[in-house]
Amino acid sequence: MYDTVIFDLDGTLLNTIDDIAAAVQYAQKKYGFPVHTVDEVKKHVGNGLRLLMHRSIPEGENNPDFDKIFADFSEYYQKHCQVKTRAYDGTLDLIKQLKKRNIKMAIVSNKNYKAVESLKNIYFEGLIDVALGENEAAGIKKKPAKDMVMSALDKLGSTQEKSIYVGDSEVDSQTAVNSGLDCILVSWGFRTKDILEKLTYKKIIDEPMKLLDVIA
Repeated sequence: MYDTVIFDLDGTLLNTIDDIAAAVQYAQKKYGFPVHTVDEVKKHVGNGLRLLMHRSIPEGENNPDFDKIFADFSEYYQKHCQVKTRAYDGTLDLIKQLKKRNIKMAIVSNKNYKAVESLKNIYFEGLIDVALGENEAAGIKKKPAKDMVMSALDKLGSTQEKSIYVGDSEVDSQTAVNSGLDCILVSWGFRTKDILEKLTYKKIIDEPMKLLDVIA
């Protein structure tokens, strides 16, 4: 039915929340702001790192020091993005099975493109060929806009009709809608299942290998 899978990264393939939270907490502590718990940070993830920081400090982007705070946060995260980050149980086996079946795959994330490329090379080198991260400076809008998904499909030589999108959040569901792709939501990520059930999707899966049943 499908010959291409477009994956979200954070909360879908990789459990990155501890490293993301550590970077947020680093910036909050450095500038004397209230420090958020990991669960509080988790609620704010999904729309890119700049918006995450906007949601994490008093006054957000209106804070006169925002650009400096964001730069410090970004630098810290780039250097520490793989300290506690791990692939979710079963995701690597899933990727290997999809590769054996000649399914084309891409990662599309609102995380900075440098971090996305770094994490792809660490965990999925030789398995996933295309990995796109946030790069609005180059004129490519971040999710839920369809831009990155359409760019990934173009690079893979794939069509919307034969492609499926896999993610774990509201942003992912809307990205799939905007891109004209069927959406699979995963319950092991950063959103609870009751939240996922209110979104637009083809199916919710509770373990990675269940995706094979969907694309068969």
